[in-house]
Amino acid sequence: MTEMTEITDMETIPGESNNQLALTTPETQPIKRRKKKSMVWEYFTIENVSAGCRRAYCKRCKQSFAYSTGSKVAGTSHLKRHIAKGTCRALLRGQGQDNNQFITPYNPKMGGSEPPKRRYRSPSSPFIPFDQDRCRHEIARMIIMHEYPLHIVEHPGFIAFVQNLQPQFDKMSFNTVQGDCVATYLREKQSLMKFIEGIPGRFCLTLDMWSSNQTLGYVFITGHFVDSDWKLHRRVFNVVMEPYPDSHSALSHAIAACLSDWSLEGKLFSLTFNHPLSEAGLENLRPLLCVKNPLILNGQLLIRNCIARTMSCMAKDVLGAGQEIIKKIRDSVKYVKMSESHDDKFIQVKNQLQVPSEKILFLDNQTQWNTTYQMLAAACELTEVFDCLDTYDPDYKLAPSMEDWKLAETLCSFLKPLFDAAGILTTTTLPTVITFFYEVWKIHADLGRSITSEDPFISNLAKSMQEKIDKYWKDCSLLLAMAVVMDPRFKMKLVEFSFTKIYGEDAPTYIKTVDDGIHELFLEYVALPLPLTPTYADEVNGANNGKTNESHQGNLLSDHGLTDFDVYIMETNSQQMKSELDQYLEESLLPRVQAFDVLGWWKLNKMKYPTLSKMARDILSIPVSTAAPESIFDITDKQLDEYRSSLRPETVEALICVKDWLHYGTSDVSNALVKMEF
Repeated sequence: MTEMTEITDMETIPGESNNQLALTTPETQPIKRRKKKSMVWEYFTIENVSAGCRRAYCKRCKQSFAYSTGSKVAGTSHLKRHIAKGTCRALLRGQGQDNNQFITPYNPKMGGSEPPKRRYRSPSSPFIPFDQDRCRHEIARMIIMHEYPLHIVEHPGFIAFVQNLQPQFDKMSFNTVQGDCVATYLREKQSLMKFIEGIPGRFCLTLDMWSSNQTLGYVFITGHFVDSDWKLHRRVFNVVMEPYPDSHSALSHAIAACLSDWSLEGKLFSLTFNHPLSEAGLENLRPLLCVKNPLILNGQLLIRNCIARTMSCMAKDVLGAGQEIIKKIRDSVKYVKMSESHDDKFIQVKNQLQVPSEKILFLDNQTQWNTTYQMLAAACELTEVFDCLDTYDPDYKLAPSMEDWKLAETLCSFLKPLFDAAGILTTTTLPTVITFFYEVWKIHADLGRSITSEDPFISNLAKSMQEKIDKYWKDCSLLLAMAVVMDPRFKMKLVEFSFTKIYGEDAPTYIKTVDDGIHELFLEYVALPLPLTPTYADEVNGANNGKTNESHQGNLLSDHGLTDFDVYIMETNSQQMKSELDQYLEESLLPRVQAFDVLGWWKLNKMKYPTLSKMARDILSIPVSTAAPESIFDITDKQLDEYRSSLRPETVEALICVKDWLHYGTSDVSNALVKMEF
């Protein structure tokens, strides 16, 4: 009976019928063996080699293995090892990739208390040959995308995890993964350089200085430009380490390195800094820009300040003026939120008082001023609850006075316009240079009214804030106004209206400055047009010529046809181009549609306004902020963490730039990282 049980449990051998293998019990009832389920039979066949002896043959390499001798069966474990450990050379060469997969053997050295359960082949699980280089590439991408430390590849936990997934994977060292990250950077940079070679317009750069614990500076240089399809782009170009960030030549050196690295000499339109430049710094910068780049409008549009930095400085004035009341409210919020029982009592009081506010209390992050504003705004709506909380919770003794709450509301009234304006920078992908003409004008007007307040606290705070917005307006109002003129919904009309509100009787002088500037800039575009890039030339030629039959053109458009007409065009070109601008300004304004795509409008009208559209494209690509969306509300200088600042400058640049580039998509990659084939 024992022998009978052993034979019954045997798996069915491929190629033999069930009838031949049927056995008879003492009751003469046939018992059929189970159908084979092991996936090794996808790879092996059973053949008789002699009487009572059968062997398993690999379908791919034809190597044979013992299977059964008489009634003794060898099993399938040694067959699984042949497949899983990669000893089948034919399988490794990728032959017979017919919806099969490796069988991963259990290895007690790699951890785990039980061998893995049997896995069955799924039709949707194709056999994929192991590729060491591809795995290295994906590890490098993972480290870059999620900012993991490079040493993670040497951590025992990571090594055990990867080897359990794929035993054939070779361990990596810090130097290996560092090289892979740099190789990824070089490959992606090559792809980006090919992309920007076809950009038809000029480039605007923003420079953001970061510090480190080693007193080193890191200049983050970001390029802003509009492509041939009239889409606005933003890419981190360089991260330049400056050993002496406070020197007057630090930013000049970083800009020179960027222009040379990306072949942008002659294509620069504007620079925006997150810190005001000193006079000595400007003196170091001007010669570089004059030699490397033809100045537009005598350099009046070249150097800009960061509006996010300006608004953060103004917010710091507000927070500094109200730091005592802010601390009182923060302590009250902390009392409520740091204990579940306190929070429950607070909600109970709110419900009993039927306070309609939907805002939720939370503690602020004191490095970002927007969170402090939101904390104050929420607390002010719940003033009544705080005032009554001590009745239900005798331990609460931190309630601010009515005067404190009034002061908090005043602080919120100063912070709200800044918060609303800065929020635009975190949400929109459209040109912000137009929007901020209105935002800056509105903030300027609000502060002008606050200065006349009889309350000395309000008046003094408004004066301090207006000094900063006045400086920004003085430096950037011409550019902001020109951007508004490039919006067919506003043109010069909004400039005239706004300047009348700000300057009163002196408004005509400032309006004339903008009008003269826009005409002078237009004439410069007429006289010194940028060379057509291959992309733009093809675009224009395609638009003009299309699929016109050459037989109908004759010699009219040939190089030797209408020579006198060409001379006439050259003689009258200046007057015609000037009328192009005047024609645009004289046309009626478009309706003020909220979701208006100004770049899309210029794309549709580039044939009607060929020169003016080039000028509009460059102006509308100018950024008003140097900060990334997540850093718009920072009130402290950005600092590179200790780990990254310990890496080589080339590695830091590679990690930061590639993370930014991967956000916008990646180029096709080679499986072989070491070859670095582009």
